[in-house]
Amino acid sequence: MKRENTSRRLKQLMEERNLRQVDLLNLILPLCNKYHIKMNKSDISQYVSGKNEPSQEKLVMLGMALHVSEAWLMGFDVPMERNSSYFLDSSEEIHELLDYYHRLNHTGQKEAIKRIKELSHLEIYTGKEEEPSNLILAAHECKDATKEGIEEDIALIKHRLKKLERRNSFELPGTHS
Repeated sequence: MKRENTSRRLKQLMEERNLRQVDLLNLILPLCNKYHIKMNKSDISQYVSGKNEPSQEKLVMLGMALHVSEAWLMGFDVPMERNSSYFLDSSEEIHELLDYYHRLNHTGQKEAIKRIKELSHLEIYTGKEEEPSNLILAAHECKDATKEGIEEDIALIKHRLKKLERRNSFELPGTHS
C-alpha cells in the first residue's frame, strides 16, 4: 500500500542529507552516463515538485544514486534501504554487460536475453551438466534460427547424448554416427 509519493520521498532525502536539486543531479549523472539514460535539471525539478513521476529506468538511477529502494522512493511502505546492493557492488563484468545491453534497442535487448538463456544451458559456460531435455528446449526457443545454427545445436545435442550414454551405459535411438 502506498503512503507517500516520489516527490515527498525526494524532498525527505534532500532535507535529511542537506542536498539541493543540483547536488541530486550531480549524484545521478555518472550513473545516467554509464547506462546511457538521459536526465537533466528539468527532470529533477519536476520529480521534486510532483509535476511528473520518473520512468522506471530513471527511478532505478535515482535509487542507485541515493542508495535507497525504488519501492520506497515510489512511496510504498517498505524499508528505505535497498534490498540488494547488486548494482552498486557488482563486478565490472556486470556493469559492462548492462552498458552494452542499454545500448541496444528493444529488439536487440530481447535478442541479448535469448542468447544469454541459450548460453545458460551449455555446460561449457556453466560448469554444470544439463539434462538433454533442457538442451533441446534451448535449441527450440530460437524462432529465427539459421540452418547452420540448428545443425550446430543438433550436433551439440547428439554429442551430449553420447556422453550421457557412455556415462550411463545405455544407448539412445538415433545417436549412433
